[in-house]
Amino acid sequence: MILVDTNIFLEILLEQDAKEKCKQFLSANIEQIAISDFSLHSIGLILFRENKYEKFNQFTQDILPNIPLITLGNENYVKLKDDAINNRLDFDDAYQFCVAKENGYDIATMDKDFNRVESLIKVHFI
Repeated sequence: MILVDTNIFLEILLEQDAKEKCKQFLSANIEQIAISDFSLHSIGLILFRENKYEKFNQFTQDILPNIPLITLGNENYVKLKDDAINNRLDFDDAYQFCVAKENGYDIATMDKDFNRVESLIKVHFI
């Protein structure tokens, strides 16, 4: 399975330069992808800030029935600090990393900060 980072979805939703590349990745891997609760909340925060309420509703209607929504287990929140410090990750990247690691998932991202964890989990750079 592959945990898809927030930036992949936002690239499409905000119609940015790499949206087609991101769409192709999602389409090619639709049976293997998951989204974290953190990504869903971040996407909601950004779309609501831009008054794109319907876009968020459409996104949730498209995504949630089709791909798993995963969260970090309560017992692993204490590991966030160590993973962030040891891998020089900010909170959101540390959260995604911990969720992926906890579930044995790869990560798909456009964020080069994940270069730092390539020896620990598989990273698909889009």
